[in-house]
Amino acid sequence: MAHAFEPAVTKDGKRILIVANIGGLEDAQQVTSLGGEGVGLLRSEFLFLGRADAPGEDEQAACYEAILKSLGSDRPVIIRTLDVGGDKPLPYLPVPREDNPFLGERGIRVGLDRPEVLRTQIRAVLRASPAGRVALMFPMVAMMQELPDAKAVLAEEAKALGMAPLPCGIMVEVPSAAVMADTFAQEADFFSIGTNDLTQYTLAMDRGHPKLAPQVDALNPAVLHLIAQTVQGGHAHQRTVAICGGVAGDAHAVPILVGLGIDELSVSLPAIPAIKTQIRRLTYTQCRELAQRALRCATVDEVRALEPQGGD
Repeated sequence: MAHAFEPAVTKDGKRILIVANIGGLEDAQQVTSLGGEGVGLLRSEFLFLGRADAPGEDEQAACYEAILKSLGSDRPVIIRTLDVGGDKPLPYLPVPREDNPFLGERGIRVGLDRPEVLRTQIRAVLRASPAGRVALMFPMVAMMQELPDAKAVLAEEAKALGMAPLPCGIMVEVPSAAVMADTFAQEADFFSIGTNDLTQYTLAMDRGHPKLAPQVDALNPAVLHLIAQTVQGGHAHQRTVAICGGVAGDAHAVPILVGLGIDELSVSLPAIPAIKTQIRRLTYTQCRELAQRALRCATVDEVRALEPQGGD
């Protein structure tokens, strides 16, 4: 922990921002003490789950404001709009029974279909925004029109409050978003790759399946190619590209992700110090070479057999 507050910079000068995935105020209060440089993913579901009715605008605004204040005015906080459906149903937001809920009403689809829920949340975030550096992130965006539609809601609510719209980006967790990254980057202010869902959708394997789950590995070469494509599309328009899935905290994956050009890693709170230390022991040149070898692999086993680059 002695070097926890030092930035994560490779030995040849490449800086990677290390931020946290959090699920509420208690988590937010731990970020800075562990060396986190902000919040890459605030899962706003914590306000909506385990209750009989939806949280009101005032309650949401107060919660978001408390979280922003706990991080301070200089640390970025990305709030993901409500991501429910699939494996996260809400009793007061009923979604008709679906044969395959993971391919049904999820993420931004729920918000656009029930605009009063999305508008209330956006107003609450806007009201809280003077307390810190906040951006909005829309989940499960799969088709281009979804992003302009969501941005239009943000613009309307900001105008009604006499405020400027907040920066907004998308979760890249559907292969179509990765393939179309160059196009999405013309509308999105940033990307955050949700590798857990991106992997299961790419491989058509449920990551909770008792037999298939061990094969749902984000270091599958197909997933790595989609990550590389997302980075290329984002960087072509000067957009920041982060990883907020579980693989961001995988020590074997970190050098490959750095080599693919990722700008930020958003990880669980306990992983922050170790990931920062690991990056300081790497060189960007070696990471890029390792990433290119990983992209030439045919299987996950081949990728995981690659020797990590760098050392003390």
